[in-house]
Amino acid sequence: MANVTYEVTGMTCDHCVNAVKGELSQLEGVEAVEVELDSGRVSVTSAEPLDTDTIRSAVERAGYELRV
Repeated sequence: MANVTYEVTGMTCDHCVNAVKGELSQLEGVEAVEVELDSGRVSVTSAEPLDTDTIRSAVERAGYELRV
């Protein structure tokens, strides 16, 4: 099991949180996603470590940017 925290920029409301959470939750192997709107932190728990580019693509599909 892997738990990694990322920073996502551009989120301003609950709709933003739901969009990011929805895209990340659809990734294969993802078991849980927690999003903190105030800090922009997104924690992803998955069965195996996920490639950062995979995370970045999902965040971008939601309309936001992954900060590395």
